[in-house]
Amino acid sequence: MPLTFLHTAEVHRATFDTLASRHAPGIAIEHVVRPDWLTRAQAGGDPHLASEIAQAIADADSVVVCTCSTIGTVAEDSGAIRIDRPMMARAAQSGGRILLAYALDSTLAPSTELLQQEIVKSGKSASIVPLNLTEYWPLFIAGEVTAFAACIAAAVRDAHQADPANVIVLAQVSMAGAAAQLESLGRPVLTSPVLALEAAVANMTR
Repeated sequence: MPLTFLHTAEVHRATFDTLASRHAPGIAIEHVVRPDWLTRAQAGGDPHLASEIAQAIADADSVVVCTCSTIGTVAEDSGAIRIDRPMMARAAQSGGRILLAYALDSTLAPSTELLQQEIVKSGKSASIVPLNLTEYWPLFIAGEVTAFAACIAAAVRDAHQADPANVIVLAQVSMAGAAAQLESLGRPVLTSPVLALEAAVANMTR
């Protein structure tokens, strides 16, 4: 059975091909890339979007991972693995002050809601502190992924040093490249790609 990824940015295709070759060798990988889904979700009021996503998941006939936080709720409701749920579950287990960094406005509400769900499940005492990094999103859109990661890392570092967090969550797949630059903080810095891939592989072997 293949593993199918739903993306709203073409750049993620290569990212997950590389991760799969390292963490899930031998598993066939397929991709569905629909940038218009993110645009339509951000605009709101599209009566056909949910049914299109559901149909794509049904057509895949495989374990499906949705890599877009913005449409994650809709995709999960239709049977996909939401890319950020394993990450949020890990963050919730840490408890305490959770710094939730995001670079896209439409990510904040679904990410916060998901993290809150996982905090309730964990039974831990935790607070969510959002960190708005949307000013750097144009860099990602322009393909300046190295500069984007550097700016995200610098802003997260400044926020943590000003008011330390127990754990740092980089809410979007696109932000994962900043994690390596934050290792010196001495706090867990969580990203979604590898954790979600591990969850998907575990799902395939059940």
